[in-house]
Amino acid sequence: MSVIDAWVAGGAKQKLVRQQVDLGPLGAEDVEVEVEHCGLCHSDLSMLNNDWGFSQYPSVLGHEAVGKVVAVGPSAKGLKVGQRVGVGWNSASCMHCRQCLSGDQHLCSQAQPTIAGHHGGFATRVRSHWAWAIPLPEKINVADSGPLLCGGITAFNPIAMYAKPTSHVGIVGIGGLGHMGVKFASAYGCEVTAFTSSESKFDEARGFGADKVVSSRDSAAIGKLAGQLDLLIVTANVTLDWTALLGALAPNGRLHFVGGVLEPIPVAAFSLIMGQKSVSGSPTGSPVDIATMLDFAARHEVSPQTEHYPMSRINEAFERLESGKARYRIVLDADF
Repeated sequence: MSVIDAWVAGGAKQKLVRQQVDLGPLGAEDVEVEVEHCGLCHSDLSMLNNDWGFSQYPSVLGHEAVGKVVAVGPSAKGLKVGQRVGVGWNSASCMHCRQCLSGDQHLCSQAQPTIAGHHGGFATRVRSHWAWAIPLPEKINVADSGPLLCGGITAFNPIAMYAKPTSHVGIVGIGGLGHMGVKFASAYGCEVTAFTSSESKFDEARGFGADKVVSSRDSAAIGKLAGQLDLLIVTANVTLDWTALLGALAPNGRLHFVGGVLEPIPVAAFSLIMGQKSVSGSPTGSPVDIATMLDFAARHEVSPQTEHYPMSRINEAFERLESGKARYRIVLDADF
């Protein structure tokens, strides 16, 4: 099927309008997925508003889509019609560069974002290269699995790369990303300290698995953690007391960014040198990384806390997200 129904943004900050969109012929290595649920990520809002400067209009957003494969290109591999899959931030990569051949397809310079120059999942159907349509484990909570495909892998990957079950991990920002980071780190076996500027989230953070909760605005409280954290993942996008947070790192500790902090981060060289500390960042993950995260989530029953809206109320859902009141991820359920 080349003509689908979709919720389309005609320009920056405009309301989404239901329209028909022609996807054209299915690519030889592509699959087409009938969307059942699609997470609404803050990145969708940023792309709607062109906050990052590379949005293209008209635009069909939505990059946390789950549903059943309904068509398979003649050269697509490993997937069959009727199989339930998820499509996240990327819908394709070149598959021949050094990064792709090394298993780091998400770092491919030609990676195709699902919602930039491509029609996303706020629609009846979405397409992707077969490698980027990730099969869902049987035991996963399908209705709530969409946010795992972007927010979940973004929070999980640093833990998988840099933490051990014996690590003391800090999560800065208890929102759409951070609450999943706390859940994953706790399930991984780590001691978890949550940092949030909202006292109303202290008890919720503990409910997600945090052993300690500290105000991210209280430099004195952060100072009491000096030398304790092996990994500190920043999911927030605001300026904080970076000196205090770096001081909380243990020797060989790592301050890792997955939140898009727009202001430059001042780092004194000796604050890294003397403790052999690191500052790093990462985007989402490769198809294998995402599949591993989904398997972990299914095995340990890690699921985002969600609010569900029918997709026909998509503009209301965007307003809810922009207000900052969502707890903690919004999922749109197909009702075309």
